[in-house]
Amino acid sequence: MIEIRLHGRGGQGAVIASKILAVAMFNEGKYVQAFPKFGVERRGAPVEAFLRQDNKKILIRSDIDKPDHVLVLDHTLIDVVNITTGLTKNGWILINTDLKPTDFDSLGSFRVACVNASHIAADLHLGSRNAPIVNTAICGSFAKCSGLVELASVCDAIKEEVPVKADENAEAATIAFKSTIV
Repeated sequence: MIEIRLHGRGGQGAVIASKILAVAMFNEGKYVQAFPKFGVERRGAPVEAFLRQDNKKILIRSDIDKPDHVLVLDHTLIDVVNITTGLTKNGWILINTDLKPTDFDSLGSFRVACVNASHIAADLHLGSRNAPIVNTAICGSFAKCSGLVELASVCDAIKEEVPVKADENAEAATIAFKSTIV
């Protein structure tokens, strides 16, 4: 089983990102489970979402404490939340940032991938320039760095799950896939 934890801020689309990836993986024949962790979240507050993928039915129903991969939709969360808690050795940390993976040496032995999902989303008018919605770009980038799901499946899932600006959101995933730095 592969477990993924997403860290974002309210309004960035972490919950929808987990659902998009789950639908894409499901359409590729995998068993999946996607769910959020809700508290008193509000726009801008830290939020978490979770995703499991396996080749057989998933019977556990708990938060993910030992993820194989972590997606960070807002790089400022690195200073607020310990994103590496429980992360398995050699796990991917995908960060939405304009920095490069080598700028995150403090993250130790984890593999780091970077994509400027905020810039991509803002350019495509997904959300506002000050508060871009980066979820679909992150999904495309995750397809690139992890190899766990095909970009075409991600784009199909986006068109299925994100009816507003579906083409622009699929384009965001494609641009992010091509511009991810690993």
